[in-house]
Amino acid sequence: MNSEQPPVMTSPNQGFRIVREWVTVLVVALVIAITVRSLILQQFYISGPSMEATMFQDNRVLVNKLSYRLHDIHRGDVVVFDRVTVDGQIVQHDDLIKRVIAFGGETISIKDCKVFIDGKFLNEPYLNDFDLAQTVLEDRCRIPMMDATLVPKNQIFVMGDNRPQSFDSRMFGPIEQNLVVGRAFVIIWPFSAAKFL
Repeated sequence: MNSEQPPVMTSPNQGFRIVREWVTVLVVALVIAITVRSLILQQFYISGPSMEATMFQDNRVLVNKLSYRLHDIHRGDVVVFDRVTVDGQIVQHDDLIKRVIAFGGETISIKDCKVFIDGKFLNEPYLNDFDLAQTVLEDRCRIPMMDATLVPKNQIFVMGDNRPQSFDSRMFGPIEQNLVVGRAFVIIWPFSAAKFL
């Protein structure tokens, strides 16, 4: 009596069906990844010192691109925005990351490196203790004095946490809110520096 089972035969259609299923899974995964990146989350690479010591060069952050479709921008948020510059005929786009300091309709001034919004001192606990300890004001914040400036409607005034080395609204002025890509909310790389912002 022969107990061996006959070999299982697979039809060409079954093999095609398996390949088709895997291709479908990969295409769906790719579509989801592209949708998430373009509409919800995007990773950005920190390439300069302007946000030290909150984040450093070579850090990677996740930016929530959906955040400001659900609520307004808040003071103190760390945002990525598209800075558009025109050099003759060449239009250049740079992604910059800064902190939101003032909104349209507010006046901002700087006195001895201290920021004032509508005449009231702005507490900034995120600033670097090393910079704050500098006795020479220019070493502490680069621009120690700035006359009261009205931020235009639908614009925001942004500054880097590393005030002595940040190129920000103190130099190039307020930016249009619609240039904000999203809110940076977590450092994801390196793992040793991972933290929520």
